[in-house]
Amino acid sequence: MLFSPTNLSECFREWEDVEKDYQEIQDTHRLYKQKLEEMTKLQSSCSSAIARQRKKLKELSLELKTCKGDRRSSMLSPELLKFVSAMEESIKDKTNVFFEMEAFLPKKNGLYLTLVLGNINVTLLNKQEKFAYKDEYEKFKLVLTFILFVFSFSCRFLFSYRVLDALFNFLLVWYYCTLTIRESILISNGSRIKGWWVFHHYVSTFLSGVMLTWPDGDLYQMFRNQFLSYNLYQSFVQFLQYYYQSGCLYRLRALGERHNMDLTVEGFQSWMWRGLTFLLPFLFFGQFWQLYNSMTLFEMSQLPECKEWQVLMCGCSYLVLFIGNLFTTLGVVYQKYVNNSDKPKTA
Repeated sequence: MLFSPTNLSECFREWEDVEKDYQEIQDTHRLYKQKLEEMTKLQSSCSSAIARQRKKLKELSLELKTCKGDRRSSMLSPELLKFVSAMEESIKDKTNVFFEMEAFLPKKNGLYLTLVLGNINVTLLNKQEKFAYKDEYEKFKLVLTFILFVFSFSCRFLFSYRVLDALFNFLLVWYYCTLTIRESILISNGSRIKGWWVFHHYVSTFLSGVMLTWPDGDLYQMFRNQFLSYNLYQSFVQFLQYYYQSGCLYRLRALGERHNMDLTVEGFQSWMWRGLTFLLPFLFFGQFWQLYNSMTLFEMSQLPECKEWQVLMCGCSYLVLFIGNLFTTLGVVYQKYVNNSDKPKTA
C-alpha cells in the first residue's frame, strides 16, 4: 500500500527513510561499478593469457611434429614417444578447454556481424542468458516455419496473386537474413554450427531475393507451383527436424554428452543417429527436389522466350544447395557410421 502522509511529522519520517534508501542505492551502485571495472580487467587479463597460451601451444605442436618427422626420431625410446603422444593429446584438450573459456569472454565480432551490427559486444556472459537466447532462437525458427507453411499453402492452393507471392518471398528473405545474424551471434557465444549450414542460409537468402525480383510472366507462372510445393515440403521437413533434433539434444544433454549451446539447424548433424532411418529419406527427397528445381530452371533458361536473368540464377542457387546438402549429409553420416563401427560392442 502506498504511503499517504497525514501530517508533517510523518512526511519527515518518510523523507528520512527515502534518504537512507537513496544512500544505500548509491553505495550499491558504487560497488557495482567497482566490480564491473574489476571484471573488465579480469576479462582482458584472461583473454591475453589465453592468446599467449594458444601461441605457445601452436609453436610447441609444430616443434613436436618437426621432431617426430626427423630421421633421428626412430632412435627415441618408446617411453619418450609415448610421452610425446601424450603431449600432443594434451595440447588438443587444452585447445578445446580454451574454446569453452572464450565462450564466456568478450571477443571481436566477425566481418558479417561487424558489417550488420558494428562493433557492439554480442557475447553473453552467463549460462542463463546463453540458454535463453538459444531457446528463443529455436522458438523463432519453429514459429516462422509454421507461418511460412501457412503462407505457402495459401499461395499454392487458395490465392494466385503476384503481390502475395512477393510478400512470401520477402518473408523468406527476412527470415534467412535474421537466421544468419542470430547464428553468427550464437557462434560468438560458443555454438558449434557446421560451416555449410551457415553458408546454406546465405545461399537461401540470395535465392529468395532473386525470386522476389522475378517479374510476373509465363516463365514465372511455369515455375510458381513447383516452387511453392517445394517450400511446403521444406517447411514440413523442418517441423520433423525440429522435434527430432530437439528430442535428441534433450536426451544427450541430460546425459552430459553435448555442448550446452548446440542447436537444431537445417540438415543432419554428427550427433544424430538414433531414429535416423525415419528422418533421412525425407532429407534426401528434399535435396533431390532441389536438384529437380535446378534442372527445371536450366531447361527453362534454354527456351527462346526466356529473357529473365532470374531463371539461370535460381537454377544455379538450387544446384549449389543440392550439392552442399547432399555431400555434407553423406559425409557426416559416413563419419558417424565409422565412429560407431570403431566402438567396442557390449553384450
